[in-house]
Amino acid sequence: MELVLAADPMCSWCYGFGKQMELLLQRRPDASLRIVLGGLRAGATDVLDDAGKQFRLHHWAKVEEASGVPFNREGLLARTGFVYDTEPVCRAVVTARILRPEADMLKVFRAFQHAFYVAALDTTDGAVLADVGHRALEELGHPVSAADFLATWKKRSTIEEAATDFATARAMGVSSFPTLFLKNGGILSRVGAGYAHVDQLQKHLEAMAA
Repeated sequence: MELVLAADPMCSWCYGFGKQMELLLQRRPDASLRIVLGGLRAGATDVLDDAGKQFRLHHWAKVEEASGVPFNREGLLARTGFVYDTEPVCRAVVTARILRPEADMLKVFRAFQHAFYVAALDTTDGAVLADVGHRALEELGHPVSAADFLATWKKRSTIEEAATDFATARAMGVSSFPTLFLKNGGILSRVGAGYAHVDQLQKHLEAMAA
């Protein structure tokens, strides 16, 4: 069984969904997962102002209520001059995929989510992303130095591969994140869009298989 998840590390509903996705893979050890990076706000240039912070806090509360995942609200409120550009962190996941394709990319993806939502790190900064990525891969037993991670993250080919992911998500008809697909015989079938509990996902998969 091949699953395809279109998601963005700086999408709050994707953050809430991460644990459910992990549980689903535990229940279905026969399943493989490919993550297509969404580029939710790739290339954004607007600075996150107070209205933008309040807008996100409102959504974070909904995600927290539905999923139980923790959010560092103080970290968001303390940000100054922050541009909510999701391209750099999406590219960081792509970097990990290029360097260590055998690693568990969902765990890598979730490490970057934790960095932004809990540790309140600047996940638009290449050096920060390289440190998070190298630590995540090291913990998974696939060591890469922060310097090598950063060098690969900066490459034109890596930027282009991330852009290809964004285009792929659009071509798949994804209009919101996260969106989960089942791939069977080269055909993608939508399992669900938005946050869903693992029990619901499992029922959908069983129905689709039947």
